[in-house]
Amino acid sequence: MNETEIIKRYYENYDEDGRLAKRDHLPEFLTTMRYIKKYLTPGAKILEIGAGTGRYTLTLADMGYDVTAVELVEHNLEILRSKIRSGARVTPLQGNACDLPFLQDASFDLVLLLGPMYHLFTEDDKKRALTEALRVLKPGGVLFTAYCNNDFSMLHLFDNRMIFDILPKGQITEDFHATPVPEYVFELYRREDVLRLTADLHATRLHYVGTDMLSYLISDSLNTMTDAEFEQYLKFHFAVCERPDCVGWSAHVLDVLKKF
Repeated sequence: MNETEIIKRYYENYDEDGRLAKRDHLPEFLTTMRYIKKYLTPGAKILEIGAGTGRYTLTLADMGYDVTAVELVEHNLEILRSKIRSGARVTPLQGNACDLPFLQDASFDLVLLLGPMYHLFTEDDKKRALTEALRVLKPGGVLFTAYCNNDFSMLHLFDNRMIFDILPKGQITEDFHATPVPEYVFELYRREDVLRLTADLHATRLHYVGTDMLSYLISDSLNTMTDAEFEQYLKFHFAVCERPDCVGWSAHVLDVLKKF
């Protein structure tokens, strides 16, 4: 089974539509939207590459923005299409983040690349996805790229004890960096990996953010908090989510770049 088929099968059996609605997953969505809103301008044209079932696309469309949503997995795209409200300016398209010939150069003000980097396992594919995203972005436009964080994942693997099955297979280095294994669906990154991938891009970094920090590991507490208690947690989260000494422990990170 090739990598594309592995990804399609995974999402056909996973509730991607409901993931970001859960209290312990909500900080990821709220934090990402918080940073997107910093760079929204009236009339901005937005592209989401790897739109999934449309949580970000539909939220931005409901705010009145023109959004083009590209998604690889037809199952996800069908759900997205079914949720588009009458009058919403959403263009759903099937496509691969590494090859977007149907999109014109410099045609979007904001580009969201919030899922594809999770599922790319070669340096060439990763760089092609980033290059394609920047190609269709206008000069001065902003690119938002999400990554799965390696070190949080190691902690999670210790917590569920899966790491003791994986270590003998040689799929984790001596310094506990996961090696690319498509069968596990997700590629894991450290900050130095992101810096290496983006070093030659014609862009400058605006933010490097931990979007959920350790929220998954305190899910029981978060899911039983009152609304007022959860608001206090979010205040703490937003206070630390861009601190260099904290970001490395986030489950997901958001890299925000501005095109030259």
